[in-house]
Amino acid sequence: MKINGNAIRPGYVIEHQGRLWRAVKTAHTQPGKGGAYLQVELRDIKSGTKLNERFRSSETVERATLEQRDYQYLYTDGETYTFMDTETYEQMPISAEMLGEDQIPYLQESMMVSIESHENKPIGIQLPETVVLEITEADAVVKGQTASSSYKPAMLENGIKTLVPPHIGTGTRIVVNTADGSYVERAKD
Repeated sequence: MKINGNAIRPGYVIEHQGRLWRAVKTAHTQPGKGGAYLQVELRDIKSGTKLNERFRSSETVERATLEQRDYQYLYTDGETYTFMDTETYEQMPISAEMLGEDQIPYLQESMMVSIESHENKPIGIQLPETVVLEITEADAVVKGQTASSSYKPAMLENGIKTLVPPHIGTGTRIVVNTADGSYVERAKD
């Protein structure tokens, strides 16, 4: 499907220079001289190399058509992560490189994810927007610090550091955004 160059958003997969690229970051730039353009940071899906490219609104790019199916995460075997189709019970192994270091810490046993495929080859997964994790380590609250809306650092059970409100302590389960690792709310369980 053809789209305008300025319609690219983070997460889109496009065909460019004969390869598949995932848009990581986009920034709309309007210089004082010349026309506006969209600065896009692309990551090659197969090799992982990055490329910065400028797209003008007059240009068109091919957005890749992806199939998405729900799978359940089963287990890891070192560098391979195994997922199961809940309808056919077919298992699909995916390498750690394809998943990306930013998504692996959020995988939890029996978690439902969406696997994206292009021409019947898996190219990545979509995690749920949020996950529930337990805080294993949190700084103590300093008296008087709660008057302002300050956050304190905390370590989660998956090894990721995040900032939490002062009233959240060690052992508390919280909801975390999987896109950036930020605190959303205290878990309701």
